[in-house]
Amino acid sequence: MNRLLNLVTAGKERLALPILTFPGAQLAGVSVRDMVTLAEAQVAAVTALRERYRMRVLLSAMDLSAEAEAFGCAVHLADNEVPTVLGRRVRTWSEAEVLELPAPGAGRTAVYLETVRRLRRLPDQPVVLGGMIGPFSLAARLFGVSEMLSLTLEDPDLTHLLVTKAATFLAAYAAAFREVGADGVVMAEPTAGLLSPRALGEFSSAYVKRIVAAVDTPDFALILHNCAARLMHLPHVLSAGARVLHFGAPMDLPAALDQVPAGTLVCGNLDPAKVFVQSTPEQVRAATRALRDATDGRPNHVLSSGCDIPPQTPLANLDAFFAAAA
Repeated sequence: MNRLLNLVTAGKERLALPILTFPGAQLAGVSVRDMVTLAEAQVAAVTALRERYRMRVLLSAMDLSAEAEAFGCAVHLADNEVPTVLGRRVRTWSEAEVLELPAPGAGRTAVYLETVRRLRRLPDQPVVLGGMIGPFSLAARLFGVSEMLSLTLEDPDLTHLLVTKAATFLAAYAAAFREVGADGVVMAEPTAGLLSPRALGEFSSAYVKRIVAAVDTPDFALILHNCAARLMHLPHVLSAGARVLHFGAPMDLPAALDQVPAGTLVCGNLDPAKVFVQSTPEQVRAATRALRDATDGRPNHVLSSGCDIPPQTPLANLDAFFAAAA
C-alpha cells in the first residue's frame, strides 16, 4: 500500500497534513525567492517545519509558476511572495500548435525534483510528496486565466489542444517525481474550480484521469487538489480517479465525505487566509476543533488547510493548529 494511505488508514491518531512549506522560510532564515530557486533552501525550510511540528509527511513547495516558466512564460520572483506568472505565452492556434514541451527538470522544475530527492534521503525516510500544477490550470497560465475560461466556450478545440500539451508534460513530470523517490504528488487544479461542473469534467478531470492512469501505482499516489471546487463539482472531480482528494474552503466537507467512496481520502479545508493568516491563535484552535468535530468518525478525512499556507503566516497560528489537531 502507498505509504501515505497506510499512514492515514493504519495510524492510531488522525493525520494533520496542511499544505505547509513557505512559512518555513521564517524558521530557516531564507527567503521565498531562495526556496523557489535553491533546493538546499527549500529543504532547510521544510526540515525546520518538520522539527518544530514533528510532521510525518513532507511536501515540496506549491509553486504553480514553475511549470509555466519551463514552457517559456515570464515569472515574477520576490523575496517574500510566491512567484506569479506574467503575461501570456500563447495567444493563437498556430502558437499553440508549435508550442514545444519542456523536459521534466527544465528551468526551476529541477529545484522541486532535487528537493524531493533530498527529503527522501533523510535518515528515517519520511513520507514525501512533490507538488505540481494540474493540466487545465497550466494551460490557463499559458493562455491567460480569464482568456482560458472564455476559450472553453468560444473554441473548445483550441482548449483541448492546450490542455493536451499541458497534460503530456505533467504526466512526465509526475513520473520524474516518482523516479526521485516521492510517495506521490499534490496536483493543484485551482482554475478548474472556476468552471461549470460539466466543463470541469471535460477540460480537467478527463486529463487528470490520463495522468492518474500513467503514474498512479501501489507505491505512488496522485493527490488531486482543487481549492475552488464546490459540492456541485464533486462527481466530476471523482471521475478523475484520484485516490486522494484535497479541497479548499468552498467545499462542504462533511457533505463531500458522505458522497465519496469509502476508500477515497478527503483532505481539507481550513481557509489559509481567513484562518491561518488573519485569525488569532485561539481562533485557529477553535476552527481546527470545529473541523475535527464536523468530521469525527470519518477515518478517510485528513485535517488540512484548504490550500497553500502563505509565507507570512504567524508561527503562533501554526502552533495553534498543530496543538488542536493532535
